[in-house]
Amino acid sequence: MMAQEGLTMWFYIGFATLFFLIPGAFVSAELGGMFTKDKGGVYTWVKEAFGSSWGLAAVWMQWIQNVVWYPVALGFTAGALAYVIGKPDLASSPFYNFSVVVVVYWLATFIAMFGEKSYGSFSQWLFVLGTVLPGLFLMVLAVVWIALGNPIELISASASVADTASATAQQVHPWLPHISGLGSIAFLAGTVLLFAGVEVQGVRAAQMEHPAREFPEAMILAAMIVFVIFTFGSLAIAAMFPVKDLSLTAGIMQAYNAALDKFHLGWMVPVVAAFLAAGALGQIVTWIGGPSRALLQTAQNGEIPPHFAATNKAGAPKMILLIQALIVTVLGSFYLIFPNPSAAFYLLSAMTVSLYLLMYLMMYAAAIRLRYSRPEADRHFRVPGGRLGMWLIAGFGFLAVAFALVVSFFPPSQVPVGSPALYTGLVIAGLVVFGAAPFLIHARKRPEWVQHAVNTAEN
Repeated sequence: MMAQEGLTMWFYIGFATLFFLIPGAFVSAELGGMFTKDKGGVYTWVKEAFGSSWGLAAVWMQWIQNVVWYPVALGFTAGALAYVIGKPDLASSPFYNFSVVVVVYWLATFIAMFGEKSYGSFSQWLFVLGTVLPGLFLMVLAVVWIALGNPIELISASASVADTASATAQQVHPWLPHISGLGSIAFLAGTVLLFAGVEVQGVRAAQMEHPAREFPEAMILAAMIVFVIFTFGSLAIAAMFPVKDLSLTAGIMQAYNAALDKFHLGWMVPVVAAFLAAGALGQIVTWIGGPSRALLQTAQNGEIPPHFAATNKAGAPKMILLIQALIVTVLGSFYLIFPNPSAAFYLLSAMTVSLYLLMYLMMYAAAIRLRYSRPEADRHFRVPGGRLGMWLIAGFGFLAVAFALVVSFFPPSQVPVGSPALYTGLVIAGLVVFGAAPFLIHARKRPEWVQHAVNTAEN
């Protein structure tokens, strides 16, 4: 997605790093260090600040955004599989993308039913072989591409934009997006999604010997690594393939195809595509079991109906896995609604990020609230600067997240989405339906849910 933005990707990635990744890391480190004996994570943090209903809402958002994200990741898998079978045009077929989303996800669900022990190490190897190695190979191809004197598509596109701006007497900086409306920077919300998940690492601060010094150093290093990987990976794609022709679902394969054909290595395209598809499958299987565990813990605590806590002999949360698969099947139909798979891909990304950002708003607000309601609590790591420091760091994070949330409702000007009203309406509908669900569940909470949880724990 970032490759489509050309040189302006520096603006998006820089914004996400400075105003999202770093504040989120520091705030989650303090919260994680406060509740080291509790495995509830964001559920516990928000519950202690605002009550159980908001705690449930926070962990629900963390879970449901992941479910909505699966069709996004599987859209990329569909693009890679199209190159595996030698029919790249299929990547633009709505029915093909929908079919891949449904078939592959139900296959992943079937695998997840055997429990984490059956696929843990296997899925990790798939991730390395299908993500890390192809990524490094792509960067090497880009370096060779440039060294042999091939045209750098990224620079050509930027020069064309500059020439157009000059002819119309507009001031356009190649490193900054030309803003004619919020739709011009809609990719900002998608970029933030790439950096999401930092709250999971916050609990690790308490495991360090000197968290006050070591955790900030670790997070700054992590931010630099993430910045380099996303930036240079995107630059590699944009250097070898015209930015204006990039597909959101198959862009990386378009770059591989162009480079390998140029080097007379076209036979490697299906091989690389197979690695990428395997890596995506490994990532899906790994994530299916992860976030569902947090919701399972909530069910076992009696916060949601007991049937959510149902597990099979392998210990897999079977009911939650089946519910996830049904939701993914419904959301996968968005590829049928929009004739352009890139539009469906980005719509689902926007829906994902809008739900996830709500959780981050709660987390930042909880961090500030707990500085006043629980000032005496032991914190293995503290955001520096006292209460003012917390207001500045959590406040900047809150404002950045709120801005990205607003932007997520606007269809991107770079992607033909058809009806803007339909696009915005679906994003809002997803936010309302999925966002209201935990509050409705909490309003109907029954005493027997908690009693069932107590009886289960005793048994």
